[in-house]
Amino acid sequence: MFDIFPLENGLENVEGFFCDGVSSGLKAENQNDLAFIRSSKLCDVSAVFTQNRFRAAPICHFLNYGKNFKTNFVLLNSKNANAMTGAKGVKDIEEIFSVLKEKLPTIENPIMSSTGVIGYRLDKKKITTAFDKFDFNSNNSDNTAQAIMTTDGFKKELCFKVELEDGDFFHIAAICKGAGMINPSMATMLCFILTDAKIPKNDMDELLHNAIEQSFNTISVDGDTSTNDTVMMLNSAKNCYDKEAFSEALNRMTKHLSQEILRDGEGSNKVVAFEVKNALNIEEAQKASRALSNSLLVKTALFGEDPNWGRIASTIGASRITCKEEDLVISYDNVIVYSKEYPSLDEETEQKAFKVMKQDSYRVTCDLNAGESSYTSYGCDLSYEYVKINADYRT
Repeated sequence: MFDIFPLENGLENVEGFFCDGVSSGLKAENQNDLAFIRSSKLCDVSAVFTQNRFRAAPICHFLNYGKNFKTNFVLLNSKNANAMTGAKGVKDIEEIFSVLKEKLPTIENPIMSSTGVIGYRLDKKKITTAFDKFDFNSNNSDNTAQAIMTTDGFKKELCFKVELEDGDFFHIAAICKGAGMINPSMATMLCFILTDAKIPKNDMDELLHNAIEQSFNTISVDGDTSTNDTVMMLNSAKNCYDKEAFSEALNRMTKHLSQEILRDGEGSNKVVAFEVKNALNIEEAQKASRALSNSLLVKTALFGEDPNWGRIASTIGASRITCKEEDLVISYDNVIVYSKEYPSLDEETEQKAFKVMKQDSYRVTCDLNAGESSYTSYGCDLSYEYVKINADYRT
């Protein structure tokens, strides 16, 4: 038995870590754009990265360390992704850390993570000059969470205290950013998870992958996969550990943060679950569900609150899974909008469906009646604001 309690102030609760964020001038108007996470001892790190073939320089730098290395420092920046910068982008990171080590000689195997505009090298002078602003013994989760935001409308952070039956406890906390370039192709965003549980490295890898599959890999804002996607967990290993309790807390945390990303989707107004059930197998259920969460036509119908089930049916058919139109049943929440018996929307049903679509969140269920497998992914609507934000992204 165990209990899980949410705590305020995010990363600040995790023993053995320090964090803060400052303005280096990468962003305008003195906004936080550079942050650090430091541990008092070398700690294990588990990470999952983008499936984009053009991985950004910070990811390449991380992978150069090899397997199962330990670290005690992570440097984070926004506004510049340091992506598509090749070997020079990796060298820039090495030079930045060379300067940092002069100010903080205790750092070992430092990690960098970046987010922002693709195709530009880092402004090393701005970043290294800002090191003088850091108090490496400070602990401010809010500043850190703010520093990694790009088009985010609000910060995303969460902490749980997990109490075990014998009274022992540990913490797990996370910050993340993401609002655009969100597609279920592993973790189209940045997320940094800290824990003081004595979790073995093998469990870190296993449980992190499992949590991602159930959360960040089920969401889509716009169907695009970034070059910088990163989910990273660091462990100071100070307190107790229970695998079941840790798994439950981690799954709750990543699910909550993934839903926050959707809620913050650039210009989005609605979060919608796309459940495909009774598919021939799990692969086909997943394929159809993700096709629905990515479809631009479906997203615009959500924005217009138009119960046009034809877009749902067409997207399922286009995914080329096993399905027959006479077996398909489509529902918005508990309102059936299409079935063999009711192939056309009458006025009463359309009004009921319209009422469902006025909600901030609801579920679209597609019963294929072709097997026994189900999968649910999550998406949001596509608004005028999304186009405006991304048309002006660099400026």
